[in-house]
Amino acid sequence: MTTMSRALAERTELEPLAEQLGSAVGKVFEAGGETGRRLKDLLNGVWLGHPLHPVLTDIPIGAWSAAAIFDALDATQPNHRYRAAAGMCVNVGLAGAVGAAVTGLTDWSDTSGGSRRLGLVHGLLNVTAAALYLTSSLARRRGSSEAGRWYAFAGYAIAAVSANFGGDLVFSRQIGVDHSADASAPEEFARVILEADLPEDSPRRAMVGETPIVLVRHAGRIFAMAERCAHQGGPLSEGSLEGGAVVCPWHGSRFALDTGEVLNGPSTYPQPCFEARVRDGFIEVRGNG
Repeated sequence: MTTMSRALAERTELEPLAEQLGSAVGKVFEAGGETGRRLKDLLNGVWLGHPLHPVLTDIPIGAWSAAAIFDALDATQPNHRYRAAAGMCVNVGLAGAVGAAVTGLTDWSDTSGGSRRLGLVHGLLNVTAAALYLTSSLARRRGSSEAGRWYAFAGYAIAAVSANFGGDLVFSRQIGVDHSADASAPEEFARVILEADLPEDSPRRAMVGETPIVLVRHAGRIFAMAERCAHQGGPLSEGSLEGGAVVCPWHGSRFALDTGEVLNGPSTYPQPCFEARVRDGFIEVRGNG
């Protein structure tokens, strides 16, 4: 993480605004009931199998990069043959920025602490960059191509700084990555706990090898899956059960006990599941191959 990113993440004066905005976003989805939850899953990218936000960020980044190239070429050409292309790229980037902003705001609402504060700055910078590009587009429509070019260059510079913070959120703070990706179990069955120590419908944390797992006895069957929620590493053993699913206590992601399938986000990654059996009074677990 860069020094600037770390400093912004530690700025506690950003906390009130971050908390108010994050709470407001959550309440909007909650007010929509089941429809709101489905919309949130759509924006999180549950249907895609990974977050939707980084997919959409490629649109403004790519379009505005192309606009910068066309603007630079246009500035050196007397016939202005690249002017229309630059303007079109600015507008395509603005359209993509709307989708990137909505999905990013949705993902950000489920962060906390330093990640939420840094994400707030990341978002505000992106809004500023988009505002400059919108001003650039309007200036071009009025025939002020040179002014439009400089507004676009300013927007690109701010977007580049913001992208650096976005990279820190992903690669340093692990926002949007699969926190259960390294979960594994032995190829052969290994003893975990006594069967008698696992009550019905009460998640229990255990270890198989070096991997923390959660065990659940439900409807006469014993299930085992990775204990760290794929979304942000929440402890599923402290979660609740809803029918045949375990609910993460941190952000409410629901995973099917038998398959690990994401039933509701914000997690977009399925939870790794393992094979469980009972032998000689012990619960034994192994990987699924």
